Amino acid sequence: MDKPIMILGAGNLALAAIEIFEENKNVVYGVLDDRKEMQGKEYGDVAVLGTTEDNELFDLMGKKCEAFISTDDNLLKKDFVKRLSKSNKTMPVNAIHKTALISSHAHLGHGNFINQSVILASGSEIGSHNILHSGVSIGLSAKLGSYIQSGQGVVIGDEVVIEDEVFIGTGAVIVPGLTLGKGCRIGAGSVVVENVRSGTTVFGNPAKKVQV
Repeated sequence: MDKPIMILGAGNLALAAIEIFEENKNVVYGVLDDRKEMQGKEYGDVAVLGTTEDNELFDLMGKKCEAFISTDDNLLKKDFVKRLSKSNKTMPVNAIHKTALISSHAHLGHGNFINQSVILASGSEIGSHNILHSGVSIGLSAKLGSYIQSGQGVVIGDEVVIEDEVFIGTGAVIVPGLTLGKGCRIGAGSVVVENVRSGTTVFGNPAKKVQV
């Protein structure tokens, strides 16, 4: 991308995103974060420049800068997306690690974080504002919604459908053809062999519903 990037949200995800952008030869302009303890923090040569209430900095996005949102708080992320779309007439860019293997027949939305060695197979569809950590594998014609978080090493089988706001713990396996309902949670290391209803938490091998 030609424009530099402003990152919304400081922390480990911001550090990983900065590394991705810099390895891809993109310039990161700076970071904005509303927490007092983050002000002035530096990630190499990238600094937290101020808060998202600094309109002079926030208004650069969509004009002089691209935006990327680096938070796993979906409520906060949605607020940022709404503000960028309404006030700045822009959408966040994707942060895609150079080692990710993305089929030319896969489809990607906006604002996704795709870390190293992620695989998106042919026909897979990924919505927007998702977090896919290292080594996630997404099978043929799988369809993911938006605001999904997937831990390291997750395997998502062919033709799986994952609705919005699902959380999948590290190392989980979703066998082909299943549907994970909106807002459900999959425990780390679980093997999911049947559909999971919206808002449900499952854990184990095979994964079973648990009370939270």
